[in-house]
Amino acid sequence: MSVKTVLVAACALIDTDGRVLLAQRPQGKSMAGLWEFPGGKVEPGERPEESLIRELKEELGIAVKEECLAPLTFASHLYPDFHLLMPLYVCRRWEGFVSPQEGQQLKWVKPSELRKFPMPPADEPLISHLTTLL
Repeated sequence: MSVKTVLVAACALIDTDGRVLLAQRPQGKSMAGLWEFPGGKVEPGERPEESLIRELKEELGIAVKEECLAPLTFASHLYPDFHLLMPLYVCRRWEGFVSPQEGQQLKWVKPSELRKFPMPPADEPLISHLTTLL
């Protein structure tokens, strides 16, 4: 059985209070209503860091420099119709103010409270890495 692998880059934005930003998947998307780390699909010819810089600008209206993205861990998860490979980066510095550009809900969450938010199965294992870091 051949399964398509989808590469998605995600970012844990961390504010000065040590909180992590979560975005709620909007209605109409798969897994709508679940909370996730911002990011998106890596386009052909794009590196994960380039993808994140683009996605964070499109989704949150912020400018991130590549040197401010630190790789932390990754998720590898088999969904029914594809395999997700998702590197997770940490970012503590950006320019501009985080604001929802696509109508999504955003929440700044303390690491100890991340498990209270329903997430896609691939995101859940990333929580322990973040709580260890923070």
